Amino acid sequence: MEDNRKILKGDKYIWGTYFFLCLISIISMYSASGMLTMKSGEIYDPIIRHAIFLVISTLIVFAVHYVHYKWLRLFGLPLFAIAAVLLLYTLFFAEKVNDAARWITIAGIPIQPSEIAKLGVVISVAYFLARGQSDKGVTTLAFRKSIIIVAIACILIFTENFSTAALIALVSYCMMLIAGVSLKKLHAIVLIVVMIVAGILFTAHILDKNNDGEQEKNLFMSAIHRANMWNDRLFNFAGDGTPEYLKETDDDNFQRHHAYMAIAHSNGIGVGPGNSRERDVLPQAYSDFIYAIIIEEFGIAGGLFVMGLYLSLLFRAYQITRKCTQAFPAFLIMGIALLIVFQALLNMMVATGVAPVTGQPLPLISRGGTSVLINGIYFGIMLSISRYATTESIEINKDEGKEEIEIPESISAPNPNLKK
Repeated sequence: MEDNRKILKGDKYIWGTYFFLCLISIISMYSASGMLTMKSGEIYDPIIRHAIFLVISTLIVFAVHYVHYKWLRLFGLPLFAIAAVLLLYTLFFAEKVNDAARWITIAGIPIQPSEIAKLGVVISVAYFLARGQSDKGVTTLAFRKSIIIVAIACILIFTENFSTAALIALVSYCMMLIAGVSLKKLHAIVLIVVMIVAGILFTAHILDKNNDGEQEKNLFMSAIHRANMWNDRLFNFAGDGTPEYLKETDDDNFQRHHAYMAIAHSNGIGVGPGNSRERDVLPQAYSDFIYAIIIEEFGIAGGLFVMGLYLSLLFRAYQITRKCTQAFPAFLIMGIALLIVFQALLNMMVATGVAPVTGQPLPLISRGGTSVLINGIYFGIMLSISRYATTESIEINKDEGKEEIEIPESISAPNPNLKK
C-alpha cells in the first residue's frame, strides 16, 4: 500500500533506476569531460553544468510524477506542433555543427527540437492507438493518424539526424504492434520505408560517383546533403574484410578506433574512475562515446551493469503495462521505455563497434541539456502511470476510501494487454 506521507510516489524500482543513472552520469562525466576542460580552461565547469541539468531534471521528475496521466493526452499534439515548427526553423536557419543542423538557441539556451518531437510523437501515437481500440484491434482511422504523425516527424528530422528518425519509427512500430495493429499493415509500411531509404542511399551513391565530388550542385544532394556520409559510414562499418587492428587510424575511422582503444585499455577489469586514457583523444567522449569510457574505467562488469539498468527498466515498464487498466497509459509507458532503452542500446552498439557510427547520446548519462531534461519528463510520466493507472493503485484508493478519478471517454478503452 502506498504511504501518503512519502514524497516520492510511484514505482520504487523506476526511482532507483533513475538515481543510479544520475550517479553513474556524474562519475562518468567527470572522467569523460577532459576535452571540454581543456577548451574552457576550467576543471569543474563541465561537471557543474551537467550536475545543474540533472538537478533540474530531478525536479521535473518530481513535478511530473504528481500529474495524473489523463492530462498527458492534452500535450501530445501541441508538443508535436511546437517541435515541427522548431524543426522547420532548424532546417533553414540553424548553424550547422559537424555538417548537421540540429540545434537552435532560444533566449541563450541551446535546444534540440528533435528531442521535443520524440515526446510529442510518443504521446500522440499512444493517444490515437488507445482512442482507436476496437474488438478487431486498432481502427484504420487511428492507424492512419498515427502514421501521419510519425511520417511528418521523420521527414523533418531524417535529413539532419537519420538515426533519430529511425529511432522514432522503430518505437512507433513497436507501439502499434503492442496496440494490436495488424501485421499486414505494419509489414507494408516497413517495406515502403525500406524501399525509400534504399532508394535515397543508392541515388546519392550514383550521383556522387558521376558528379566527381560536385554533388553540392545537385538539387537532390542539396536537400539530402548527409546521404553520402550515411553511405560512407555503412561502407566503413561493413569493411573490406581487413581486421581493424591492421588498418591505419584516419579521419574515417578515428572515432571507432579510439573507442576500441578505450575498451581494450580496460583489460576487461577497468583502470578505475578518473584514469581514462582515451577521454582526451576520443571525440564526443562525454556524449556519443561515453559508454566506451565507462568500460575503460569500470571494465566489462561496469558496462554490463549500465546495460542491465536500461534493460531492467524496459522489463519493469512491461510489468506495469500488464497491470494498467486502460490502453492509453499502457501504450504510453511502453513507448517511453522503448524510446529510452533503444536509444541506450544504439549508443552502446556504436561504442562497441556493433553498429555504424551515429549521434545518439546515452540517456541521462551523456552530456546534453535538452536530452537530460526530456528524459526527466520521461521518468516522471512512467512514475505517474505506475502510480495512477495500475490495478494496485485502484485497490489502494478503494482501501483508503478514496473516490476513483474519472477517466475521459477518449482514453477509457480497456488495456488489451491487461494481465488476467
